[in-house]
Amino acid sequence: MCRLENKVALITGATSGIGLATAELFAQEGARLVLTGRRQERGQALADRLGCLYIPADHRLEADCARSVAQTLQTYGRIDILFNNAGIVLGGTAESTTEADWAEIMNINVTAVWRMSRLVLPSMRAQGGGAIVNNASDWGLVGAADALPYCVSKGAVIQMTRCMALDHAREGIRVNAVCPGDTFVERWTQEGYFRGSGGVEESVARMSDDLPIGRVAEAVEIARAVLFLASDESSFVTGTTLLVDGGNTAR
Repeated sequence: MCRLENKVALITGATSGIGLATAELFAQEGARLVLTGRRQERGQALADRLGCLYIPADHRLEADCARSVAQTLQTYGRIDILFNNAGIVLGGTAESTTEADWAEIMNINVTAVWRMSRLVLPSMRAQGGGAIVNNASDWGLVGAADALPYCVSKGAVIQMTRCMALDHAREGIRVNAVCPGDTFVERWTQEGYFRGSGGVEESVARMSDDLPIGRVAEAVEIARAVLFLASDESSFVTGTTLLVDGGNTAR
């Protein structure tokens, strides 16, 4: 359908998981893509496959955020869509979370979202509008045991989304958040990711049984929600949190 034809879309953390699925879907929809990520070999291979621009970037670093936006504007002259996808998952309670872990997850999951948004807003305003989509989580809306730093970081992203939506609505800049539930991504297959469990298959089966819909999501299902929020199909939508969680928060 080419719903993003001639639109310039910048996706952070695009080398795996939801970012990768979104990049592939956006490419199918005609976007002129700019992808960022820390894994340079993988990022360049993806960019070569999709025929787009890859910018190596660590979004914990202010200079890398600034360089990503500057290079996108230098190449295309505009940014129509920003998908703030880069993020990490860290578990823990208030007692077990270390100072280093707290600083790390806030820097990547919260500060980088603010930095990237702050950097693209002037160009979006000058061109008459744009769309920012932030990757939050259903755990930003409900609590979870042994996941305090992650839940807090995603709750902050949701509040940032709402505030930015109000600040920039009259400028034609829409700001929304997608809130995925349990989604099968590459990191789930890493050894030791599921602590104290029987392995990936058993853990996924247990998570699936716990969801009303009876299964976990595929990354492309989240990407489709991102596409809706980024495209003109959601032209009257701003400040929303679009839950894609298999019914988890309906209980």
